[in-house]
Amino acid sequence: MTREDIPRVREAGIPPTEAACTMHGYFERRELVIPGAEGAPDIPAVTYLPRATTRPVPVILMLHGGGLVAGRPDSDMPPASELATATGCGVISVDYRLAPEHPHPAAIDDCVAALRWLSSGAAPARFDASRIVLMGVSAGGGLAAVLAQHARDHGIGPVRAVILASPMLDARTHSLSARQMLGVGSWDATANLAAWSAYLGADPRTAAIPPYASASLASDFSDLPPHYIDVGPGETFRDECVEYASAIWAAGGDAELHVWPGGAHGFEFLAPWAQVSRQARATRIAWLRRVLARL
Repeated sequence: MTREDIPRVREAGIPPTEAACTMHGYFERRELVIPGAEGAPDIPAVTYLPRATTRPVPVILMLHGGGLVAGRPDSDMPPASELATATGCGVISVDYRLAPEHPHPAAIDDCVAALRWLSSGAAPARFDASRIVLMGVSAGGGLAAVLAQHARDHGIGPVRAVILASPMLDARTHSLSARQMLGVGSWDATANLAAWSAYLGADPRTAAIPPYASASLASDFSDLPPHYIDVGPGETFRDECVEYASAIWAAGGDAELHVWPGGAHGFEFLAPWAQVSRQARATRIAWLRRVLARL
């Protein structure tokens, strides 16, 4: 992908069906608008609440993928819906602003505003603001990681867990896996640099990268919520995921990392029926059950 490809990327792909997003009616799907930060527009979002319970449920704040330049709130919902069904959670998926029309910090500002709104108790009834889980896929994973850092630094929450699926963490795109996977798969270093350049408004290899833009460049990895990170060995983001988990461990934190054999970027979406995809989803479910059981 290059910058010129962004309109095509936005139109590509087949969105998941409503049945897949709602787990065939298990969830009630509603659209709403979250107040934006001061001076910023309001933020569209989609909520998914289990129909069968009247009790408050933990809430997964979901951030979709799309390289920071594409994607919709429902884009990555099927695995989030499956996770929520298996763990008794609801989901709020945020339609954050996209680059290059809205460069940094627009996307993370929208995510912060959504988390503030949720943690304040302003979300619809039955979303339990004391049990918030951040989840992000690809670019959404990078935003979720930054959002966890921002929430720690500014006392927003409580965020109880963070789930990062093949997250886009390091704007510099200089790892060994980025070099190994150049020209391979659906998202190589060329695409990654084009997306980061659109988001930052400058080439991340030469420009100063501002705070809360690229999660890997944080100066402090301490006191973060438990993290679950998974990635494939055959993708650009492999090494930055390993390094991010290592940074959390080095700071005394809790991170579970899985590098799934045979996985390329987006493997669980490209081949959801594959054994590795089923195992990845089952392992993620088991981890979140353990975390929620401790609350």
